[in-house]
Amino acid sequence: QVQLVESGGGLVQAGGSLRLSCAASGRFFKINDMGWYRQAPGKQRELVARISSGGSTNYADSVKGRFTISRDNAKNTMYLQMNSLKPEDTAVYYCNARIVGAIFERDYWGLGTQVTVSS
Repeated sequence: QVQLVESGGGLVQAGGSLRLSCAASGRFFKINDMGWYRQAPGKQRELVARISSGGSTNYADSVKGRFTISRDNAKNTMYLQMNSLKPEDTAVYYCNARIVGAIFERDYWGLGTQVTVSS
């Protein structure tokens, strides 16, 4: 059973920082692209940042220059360093990964971690 588990969310004041982690566990061969998405109340889920297995990244315009996505392939873990946080960054942040197993290749999602930025 493959699982993605996010951690690192919490409450922070505007201008502060948080670091999110997403750890993949279970039986699989490799992880291809990974990404962070977020969903604020009453809004659709949106892309925050994605990273390929080789380390290529792309970011939503709203977080460029403030957030940094990275991954440790040896640990099957992805990170999101969030700096200069704004109240509009408040959302549930979800981890996504394309995972390849012996007889499957599919997207997995974590359950999410809440990030709340107070003004």
